[in-house]
Amino acid sequence: MQEILNQLKEVSNNLYWSFNNEFESIFEDINRDYWKWSQKNPVKFLDSINKEYLFDIIKKKNLREKIHSLYKDYKNYMNGSTWFEKEYFDPDTPQICYLSAEYGITKCLKFYSGGLGTLSGDHMKSSSDLGLPLIGIGLGYLYGYFTQYINLDNRQAELYDMNHFESMPMRQLLDEDYKPVKICLNLPGREVFAQVWEVKIGRAKLYLLDTFVDENDAEDKRITDILYGGDVEKRILQEILLGVGGMRVLETLGYEPKAFHINEGHSAFLVFERIKNAMKKFNIGFKEARDMCYWSNIFTTHTPVPAGIDIFPRWMMEKYFRNFAENELKISIDDFMREGDLKRNVTDNFNMACLAINNSNFVNGVSKLHGAIARRMWALPETRSQIVSITNGVHTKTYLSRHSERLYIRHFGKNWENEENIWGKVAELPDSEIWETRNKNRRRLIKYVREKMMDKCKALNCPDEKVGVIEEMLDENALTIGFARRFAAYKRGNLIFRDIERLKKILSNTDMKVQFVFSGKAHPKDEGGKNLIAEIMSYSMSDEFRNKIVFLDNYDADVAKQLVSGCDVWLNNPRRPLEASGTSGMKVIANFGINFSILDGWWIEGYTKETGWEIKSPGNANSLSENEVDSIEALSLYDTLEKEIIPLFYKRNGDKIPKDWVKKIKGSIRNLTPVFNTSRMVKEYTDMFYMKVK
Repeated sequence: MQEILNQLKEVSNNLYWSFNNEFESIFEDINRDYWKWSQKNPVKFLDSINKEYLFDIIKKKNLREKIHSLYKDYKNYMNGSTWFEKEYFDPDTPQICYLSAEYGITKCLKFYSGGLGTLSGDHMKSSSDLGLPLIGIGLGYLYGYFTQYINLDNRQAELYDMNHFESMPMRQLLDEDYKPVKICLNLPGREVFAQVWEVKIGRAKLYLLDTFVDENDAEDKRITDILYGGDVEKRILQEILLGVGGMRVLETLGYEPKAFHINEGHSAFLVFERIKNAMKKFNIGFKEARDMCYWSNIFTTHTPVPAGIDIFPRWMMEKYFRNFAENELKISIDDFMREGDLKRNVTDNFNMACLAINNSNFVNGVSKLHGAIARRMWALPETRSQIVSITNGVHTKTYLSRHSERLYIRHFGKNWENEENIWGKVAELPDSEIWETRNKNRRRLIKYVREKMMDKCKALNCPDEKVGVIEEMLDENALTIGFARRFAAYKRGNLIFRDIERLKKILSNTDMKVQFVFSGKAHPKDEGGKNLIAEIMSYSMSDEFRNKIVFLDNYDADVAKQLVSGCDVWLNNPRRPLEASGTSGMKVIANFGINFSILDGWWIEGYTKETGWEIKSPGNANSLSENEVDSIEALSLYDTLEKEIIPLFYKRNGDKIPKDWVKKIKGSIRNLTPVFNTSRMVKEYTDMFYMKVK
């Protein structure tokens, strides 16, 4: 029995389990309530549970073979041949360094806030799948991003729960003397230290820096307290730690990557540390070192608007970098400031995206449309490399429901994802089985919504009549439409409410029932985003929309997986062209969901009449006010729902299967899933960038 426990512990300490549905099912089989209490953290679960009870349950429920089978699959995964090995070479040391301010890998590692972090996590997972010699660098936040709850006034409020690293699937790096590995930064008037934590993600490793160490004073300990928390000075300290400190982690561990991938501008200060190192190693000047490092830097920009970029005032740059510029880089502070301007002028502000672009040979946007917008936005001179597009994707297995994956396993075997033309084969499955799985996914979501609402109700000591309402919340057979993402004004979370009377008409049709599930967080300082949430909450509690519109608190990786697997339709209506890519809609496809979206970001590449629906935008949008555009697009939204989506869902044949709806599901799977995934995306980064550095 101890051997089985050791196997379970080994897998628990590698986030391979975060994209393995059977792993979670083992813990639910042991004790579902305890798994829920642990925040789906297997390390905490196994450390806390009574071992006698654990062994007894494993024996009673005959879980030994299931655990051993999981462990065997894990070892095969870790030791199997890989795409990178076949296409390039068998690496023995990391060749690629990927840096990001946030990583969304699984629920219990709260080092992410939204799409950027989820993409970073998926990038790491696919790098592992493909066998890339890639390591990640990030920050280990003591509190991470906030836990959201909706108070009695329907307003978002924030709680910050402390992360206990020692009981999470990560380990502190120790040196030969079993002392914590630490790096040091020279900041004005003091030294700041950071310790290093290692997170295993399949074959890939992620290193997180944490400043809560004894050598630091109280203020410096708080550098890594909260993701995107604090003022602009806190932000620059975090970015110095990520970029400069990240490079020093590599040196401390003896790694010498050939390629450096700056995922958004937060880590761009690494270019200065690289230049400093090259100056010393080759005994050359700043310009020569800068030109040398330029060829192996890669920058991915994620924002189509200048307002989304970190910019630091000159006085702050002088405070933190004057000594570094003059004593390490041997340049003036003016020359240092030039690197933060695209035309290398001396200005009063330092732009982190400009720093990254100036010092990266490879620059890309995250969709074809975004790449075109970025080229116009930055207008780089023809004498240098231009901005290209690598469209984002998702790590498909991470977001698959248990029902969806078991269907694939039943037809194509345990290693179904390695089957040639797998998505074409999935699209040929019997209509009845696809529809049955779609129904199972929806029912599982509704059960999850009711349980989550019940937990909240118990915490608030709700009256019995409220509990009774929750037990009947939502309809297991109704068309279920999901909208979940960060609540920012441009994402227009309230567009569906623009014509209340028309929405009432849609939701009051008892012959063709429709319901909406919303979720998402607003940034703590974004009052506009909070107002959108409050507006939706008020509608959800009104008599007309009660139990037909639901808002789920605390959007996180777990809520997201339930929604993208359970919803029939995924709604997305950003104000075009402000959605650089968007990835939430990609996650519904393999779960037999269909997209309904503005032609922005990735959807302009994915949409055809065979794959989903579009919300039509006016051709002359640039000459109209935002209010006029909203009205036109809301009209298209309602028309498409009433005339196309709802009738198609309820048009059933003699076997009560909506054959035309299933045909659309098959078109979506066949055409979209092979393209909008991080396996394709990471291969493109590898072929276009990583393996072409000088």
